[in-house]
Amino acid sequence: MTSSTPPGSKRPYARPGVAGTVVGREITRLQRGYLGDESAAVAALARLRRGVGKSAGTVPDLWGLVDTADLYAPIGGGEVDVVRAEEAVHTALTLWAVHQQSRRTAMHQTGGHELGAAVRALMPRGEIDEPLRKRFVRAGTAASMPMLSLRLREIALLLRQQDIALDYALLADQLHTWARPGGAAAVRSAWGRSFHAYRTTADRPTTSNTPDTSDITGAGPDADVPDPKDAL
Repeated sequence: MTSSTPPGSKRPYARPGVAGTVVGREITRLQRGYLGDESAAVAALARLRRGVGKSAGTVPDLWGLVDTADLYAPIGGGEVDVVRAEEAVHTALTLWAVHQQSRRTAMHQTGGHELGAAVRALMPRGEIDEPLRKRFVRAGTAASMPMLSLRLREIALLLRQQDIALDYALLADQLHTWARPGGAAAVRSAWGRSFHAYRTTADRPTTSNTPDTSDITGAGPDADVPDPKDAL
């Protein structure tokens, strides 16, 4: 299994919005440092993981950890939309930190998998894994951003097991849309389309290596840590 985007599932590149721009830039910086074993980046990911499922700004240890200044430029939408963008950026960054933990390849890839395609890539060729499908559905029906974050965390842990990367800049923009009035329906549609549009390839998991979904929900933010550097 590789973290590259399989043939047949490549998306046309779309310029990211403000949330996606911030997330793409900050993850690129942190990911480079993490893969280079830079202590500051390793520590930053450990701190970010502790913010999963929490609202933006409620974890003092994360204040100033990433540069979010672009969110506050006057781009329309007012203060309410700035708060939505903050939540989207926080959620995407903390989920990526969970996904990247102990992986030696980049789990954020610009132009890579959308969420639905990534979930489909976890499943055996030509089959629908029903427990995994139900996890995906639960994420799509989340009633709040913190709840959505926790449900997406379960999926991120499964993607991590199989080294399947995600485009977290795209996810950030989708989460920003989700938080807007009427936006959740549009995002659900996009996730569903990418799930159904994913095409079978030779490097997909077979039945024998489908990820174990039995104990994902109860895992803590720093669970499954084979790499000692992640124990910070």
